[in-house]
Amino acid sequence: MSNNSNNNGEMTQKGREALERFKMESASELGVNLKHGYNGDLTSREAGSIGGRMVQKMINSYKMQ
Repeated sequence: MSNNSNNNGEMTQKGREALERFKMESASELGVNLKHGYNGDLTSREAGSIGGRMVQKMINSYKMQ
């Protein structure tokens, strides 16, 4: 049982790292200066554009499959 729990935690960490890379890539494409860690200095528009771009890329990826 603990082995299953350990695997779930490992996958979650890998997922978080992949999502962080995806977020940084999307921000870079939009020209938003995103740094690792706290980004409280972003405007709502900048933060929203990053999230919107991520969703757009996920939808396009799904359509291609």
